[in-house]
Amino acid sequence: MDAHNAGRTARSLELLHSLSYFVPEVEERLIEAGLEPGRMGYFAGRSAPIGAVGAGVVTATFFNFSPAAIESIIPRAWGLATPAAIVEARYRGVGEAYVRLLGESVTNSPEMAEAAELVSIAARGIPGVEGRPLYAGYAEVEWPNSPHLAFWHALTLLREYRGDGHIAALQTAGLSGLESLITHTATGFGFQKKFAITRRAWTQDQWDSASDSLRDREILDARGELTAEGKELRELVEDLTDDLALAPWAALGEDGAARLVELATPGVMRSSLTECSPPACSVPRSPRHADVDHSPRAPQCDPSCTGDIPCGMCCKCTYVGTDTARVSAVAAGSRHDVCLDPGQLTTADMEE
Repeated sequence: MDAHNAGRTARSLELLHSLSYFVPEVEERLIEAGLEPGRMGYFAGRSAPIGAVGAGVVTATFFNFSPAAIESIIPRAWGLATPAAIVEARYRGVGEAYVRLLGESVTNSPEMAEAAELVSIAARGIPGVEGRPLYAGYAEVEWPNSPHLAFWHALTLLREYRGDGHIAALQTAGLSGLESLITHTATGFGFQKKFAITRRAWTQDQWDSASDSLRDREILDARGELTAEGKELRELVEDLTDDLALAPWAALGEDGAARLVELATPGVMRSSLTECSPPACSVPRSPRHADVDHSPRAPQCDPSCTGDIPCGMCCKCTYVGTDTARVSAVAAGSRHDVCLDPGQLTTADMEE
């Protein structure tokens, strides 16, 4: 398996991991554990496996959030709930969400057990923890016994392994966290600018100063768009990310990966999960990779979405962001359908 196909396989499964950031069950369990509603669940929930670390460690591993946003939550969260309690609550919430969305007939099925076994082969094929701090934390979490949670845990190991590598690729390209966010937005295939500033908690002055630096380096032009050099740099980042994440998929092999995607992405699993998870819709990693599948199995966009404010759940939106209010609305039955193949997801859509 080559790196590009391995990357496409990982992106096609992204939704099945990232639902954990959006389903109400996870937030409910984290609140029961003692955390406050809102961003605390994301920052503390995702970082808990690496322990009761300070804000600097979370800023480093999450990479593109304003340090001020994290400092308002970490380490205060650890005084409300221990990392171990947070991990347990998050996994419990994910398990409940899988059962609600898929039904016990799917979570207890032979197909789910097979999918869990296949993705576990890939996850156990990760060569080591060196330079992969978030992955290293999750690698110390005990493997769940139930197939659907083992499936999610393995996907999470693969996702954080890839995410750590993505940060290494961005640093290799000479991009800071904020510069990574700005250049990702400038591709036209990621965040909307206003949304990026707000959700990552940067100030306009910070954004403008970093943009000026990127213009001085001829990565952005006077209009704030990527130059030819800037586009090449972003392609380098994505290609290097794929290269750095190849090993576990090579361990699974092309046939195993194809069978995993066959089990995990079509049919009931895919259609059920797109009803609740904003990451169901994303964008091609770049125009070069925009070979989108508009086959009948890919639902069409909801015409009610204008795309002006990212709903996070349809192809007209340029970012898959969310907040508690929108998650609640989605859980209550509001939805936009997916028209882009999840195989087009880029790691940047979560890291940036």
